[in-house]
This record gives sequence, structure tokens and C-alpha cells, in this order.
Amino acid sequence: MRNKTLFQFFHWYYPPEHRLWEHAAREAAHLARLGITAVWLPPACKGSEGHRSFGYDCYDLYDLGEFDQKGSVATMFGTRGEYLEAIRAFHEQHMSVYADIILNHKGGADEMEEVSVHKVDPENRKKVISDPYKIKARTKFTFPGRQGKYSSFIWDFHCFSGVGRDENTGEYGVYKILNEYGSEWEDLIEEEKGNFDYLMLSDIEFRNPAVREELGKWGVWYLQNTEVDGFRLDAVKHMPASFYRDWLAHLRATSGKELFAVGEYWKSENIDPMLSYIKATEGGMSLFDTPLHHNFSKASHEGARYDLRKIFDHALVKTDPGHSVTFVDNHDTQPLRQFDSHTESWFRPHAYALILLREGGYPCVFFPDLYGAAYHDKMPDGKVHAAELDPCPGLEKLLQARREYAYGLQKDYFDDPHTIGWVREGEPGKNSGCAVLLSNAGEGVKEMETGKHHAGKTFNDITGNRQDKVTADAEGRASFPVNAGSIAVWIPEG
Repeated sequence: MRNKTLFQFFHWYYPPEHRLWEHAAREAAHLARLGITAVWLPPACKGSEGHRSFGYDCYDLYDLGEFDQKGSVATMFGTRGEYLEAIRAFHEQHMSVYADIILNHKGGADEMEEVSVHKVDPENRKKVISDPYKIKARTKFTFPGRQGKYSSFIWDFHCFSGVGRDENTGEYGVYKILNEYGSEWEDLIEEEKGNFDYLMLSDIEFRNPAVREELGKWGVWYLQNTEVDGFRLDAVKHMPASFYRDWLAHLRATSGKELFAVGEYWKSENIDPMLSYIKATEGGMSLFDTPLHHNFSKASHEGARYDLRKIFDHALVKTDPGHSVTFVDNHDTQPLRQFDSHTESWFRPHAYALILLREGGYPCVFFPDLYGAAYHDKMPDGKVHAAELDPCPGLEKLLQARREYAYGLQKDYFDDPHTIGWVREGEPGKNSGCAVLLSNAGEGVKEMETGKHHAGKTFNDITGNRQDKVTADAEGRASFPVNAGSIAVWIPEG
């Protein structure tokens, strides 16, 4: 068995002219050599703005860049054929491919309908702030460019629980559609904003059995046509856990495939709702460890004021490592994005060491940390701001250490607020194992036990930050140093 490592092959400002599907296919062999075992690709479905849409405003689930809709045939990332070729390229390298799936909402309706609504308080969606009245809403999806190919299902207001705009007046807000399923939002685990069912655009109504049936059929179609190996599931905290519990079970039973799934459930500290969601889906999906990401961001901004012994406080990987997908940053957290909780550059090697070289969690590497990124965006102040992300220093060496050395029993040395470390003893009969140290202040030294099978061995720092050597004593103990504000990953020679 080898360590699994996921790679997010996109970021929010990826240049459309670079044609991501073609780029991904070209990079498959390179990523495999780095030890990447699975790739998460961005949404392949046509968005509401065609080739200008990133796909999270999903318009037509069946259009993977095949039909002339919303002003283009291709999506921002390319055509259906190019998407399928990218998947084939990764499969040829024995890598899994996870598709980004958006089933919480739809955007870009083809027609408007008159619907009865309650307007609710955006900060407390259980609080109704109007009598029932009628608005025009973008809720009818007929997909004229596809003309019924693959599915003849028409989406109308019966398929949605809420919208965010009254087309009669142009006023934005949160409007609860009053339909045969009642005047209440769907029951959710998440209690933020009273009930966080509505997130954006036209919110899908999962109490409608026709909707569940259509999404089940679409999921089977998607698997058969793309042969992906799993899913990244968008905005799951805004959806009833029963839907994905049943949807994933249906797809696994139909396809006979394991189908890894990871959901986006955004929390910064309190993981109780995340644990409840995992339980409600009967362990059928993992979740991104957003609390750990926030710890990384905080540690990077506080510098030497941060107590490194607390780096795993509130983290999902600490409580349920088997359902935790760990990450440093992603497309929502990079500078200029909605959360902008990015991890500062100096701490990125620390954060990657913490997710790549430890036992728990399934680590995900972010595109700019390997390839870099430079971009700009217009911000709320009306000005255009620029950002530049350099590749994470030493990331390829950390990936090598994960691929070849980070195995075996783990022993932690989290006994100092500014220098922490751990040991992986390695596998019997193999030249593996490592001793890892992190400092966010001055130079540090920590005596750690590597295991008796490492007795007398000499260790080198694979990162190159330290040029000296360390030799273990007859019990396998050694004093391992780390530079100020740096990391060191000591591996056995040979």
C-alpha cells in the first residue's frame, strides 16, 4: 500500500485561454511521478454564462461542453471530448479522478415563472418578513440547445425551494417559494442563519420525488459517460444529508464501484455539525477539514505569537481522521476570493508537512502551490487588486517524503509552543521512516525516538534546509535540529 494524495487541478483565476482539460491531460504523467494518486477536476457542466462561467452556477448537468447553449459549445475548461480525454490520461497513469458536482442550485433559467413566496430575513431564514405575494422568478429550465438529448426532464418552480431575486422589481433577497411541500425550508443539520437551505440562485427542492429521481438518473448517466472514480460535492451543508446518503448508495450499487466522495461543509471551529453530517450520511462521504485550514491561516498570520501545540485544535482530522480530507488552501480561500483566509507563504511548507507526513487524513494539494498563479480581480472597493502566488518552497520534496518515507507508527512531540515534531518509524524491512520538525520562531532542537531498527543510522534533511547530518544512538534516539521559522524532514540515508 502507498500513501494516497489528492491534487486539486484548478484555481479560481485559472486563465481560460490555457484550456484546462488539455493542460490536465499533459500533466498526468508528471503528477503521477510526484506521488499524486487522485485528481479533483473542476465542474464540467455548462454554467449560466457558458464559456465565461466557472461552473458553480450550473445550468445544464447534461452539457459537458457538447451543446451550443449560453453562447458557447465549450465550457470555460474545454469541450466534452477534451474532458473525457483528460480523464483517460489520468487513468492511464493509474490515478483516480474525482468530478466536482453541484446539485444544491441551478442558474441561468430559460424562462421566468410567477410564483408565490414569503420574503424572509437573510440573517434568520426562519423569520418571515412579508405576507405571501407573487413574484417573477427564474425557475424554468427547458434546455433548448440540447433538445431533450439524454433527458427530457423540465425543471420548473415545483423543483425549487427558494430564489434570490424578484424579477418584477429587480430586488434581491431571500424568497421562500410556497409550493406543495409547504412554507418551510428543508430540515438541515446546519443551524447557521436559522436555516441555511438557501445559498444562491435557484435552490433545488429535494423533497420533490421527481427531482430525486432525475438526479439519480443523471448520476448514473454521468458515471457511465465519464468513468470518474468519485466526487467532490459542493455546498453540502445547505442540503439534506438524506439526499446524498441515498444518491451515493444508488450510484455505488448501480456501478459496482467504491466511489470516493468528499463534501464541502464550511466551518471554522465547531465540528459538531460536521460529525453529525457524516453520521447522517452513514459514513458515505468524507468532508474537507476546513477548521484545520483556518488553523493554518491563523498560525501563518500570527507568526511566533501562535502556539503550535494547538494546530490541531477543533480539526476534523483529530476526531475523525478517516473522514477528513486535509488541505492548506483551495479556490475559495486564495487571495481576493470570498473567504480570503489564505495561508501566508512562509507557513505553507509547515502546513504541507502537517498534512502530508502524518498518519491521519487524506491530503489535498492545491494547484498554485505546485504551479504558481498570478491574477487580478475587481474588489468591493471598486478597485482592481492583483495577487501572485509562488509555488510552495520544497513541496516536491515533501511529496517525495510522503511517497517514500512517511509510513509506520507515529509518535508526537508537541511539547513546545514554537517547536513541534513527530516521528514516523517506517515499515519493517524497508528504508522508510522520517523525523519531522516545525519552528515558527527561533532555531530548535528536539530529541526524538525513531525506533530501535534505526539504531546507528545517519539521517539527512530531505528539504535541504539543513546541510548537517544526524546519527541515531543504539536505541534509535537522536537530537534533530530545525532552522528558525522553518521545517526539517530527516530521512535515513540509503
